[in-house]
Amino acid sequence: MTDALVTRQDKNGCAILTLNRPDKLNALTVGMFRELRAHVSDLYKDDTISCVVLRGAGKCFSAGHDLADIAEGEAVPSRGWHSETLRLMERLPKPVIAAVHGHCYTGALEVALAADFIIAAESARFGDTHAKWALTPIWGMSQRLPRRVGIATAKRLMFTAEMIRADEAFRIGLTEMVVPDAEFDAAIEKLAGQITENSAFSHAANKRLLEATDARDMDSGLQWEVLNSEGVGPDMQARIGAFTGKSPKAKK
Repeated sequence: MTDALVTRQDKNGCAILTLNRPDKLNALTVGMFRELRAHVSDLYKDDTISCVVLRGAGKCFSAGHDLADIAEGEAVPSRGWHSETLRLMERLPKPVIAAVHGHCYTGALEVALAADFIIAAESARFGDTHAKWALTPIWGMSQRLPRRVGIATAKRLMFTAEMIRADEAFRIGLTEMVVPDAEFDAAIEKLAGQITENSAFSHAANKRLLEATDARDMDSGLQWEVLNSEGVGPDMQARIGAFTGKSPKAKK
């Protein structure tokens, strides 16, 4: 599968999706999105996976949308197809981590923002260069970036096309953690392990709850939480029993 544009490797309940055009700095094409979409669709149906990591092969996560493809005119299946693909990933009922090292610019940042959160290696660099090329975002930048960092900071990044380092990305809330490059793989594995140890039922329910109440006022959000609670998962008794050392009581 070395010729795949997006590869998948499963390990201990975690699916690692890797953008795989290292010779082109993983510049994003329609073909890559098509393969990413196929993997995401498969993951909706795969109960053996409870966490997803999205990362890049070679020197970086991704340098962004392939400008050569833009200049030549891309043949996309439908209007908004790229955005729809990222929305499918965003709504995946499993935690999705974007693991970023090296470049993460513009379209690549839009991809990373569609994950639940971003972890960064110290080498990571982030930026939105739409304005540099006289482009406007259609993959979600205008919606996800301000929700992550606040509207004023989003405006600054979008208007200046400034590249920021990993420590600045952490300061503004774009990333959740920064680790040395030499420790990056280990940090990804540890974080994924912490997630997969917990209930996949709770992960899916919590993602749906957070999605439904994002930007609601507090009172309506609290009401939604109470009225739409998905209750307890099928593994609740086993998990509590393992912690307390007591076997679950058999139902009469």
